[in-house]
Amino acid sequence: MGKDLYVGNLSYSTTQDTLTEAFSQAGQVVSAKVVTDKMSGRSKGFGFVTMQDDAGAAKAIEMFDGQELDGRKLKVNEARPLTK
Repeated sequence: MGKDLYVGNLSYSTTQDTLTEAFSQAGQVVSAKVVTDKMSGRSKGFGFVTMQDDAGAAKAIEMFDGQELDGRKLKVNEARPLTK
């Protein structure tokens, strides 16, 4: 099924490809998405990465939380369920 991770404090220049490439070091990445503003198309500075399994997700959190990517220190943790 996969495990969703929240990735915060992204550089505005970070792309989905950059996220996929970086997080693939921790395990298989199912998907990566940088959240963008609907009007401007500019990154909002956060995104989500879905890892193949719990082990990959745990390793990704351990590897990337507090580490630098594109000049910014990332905040990585398990994504909370969407509430309405």
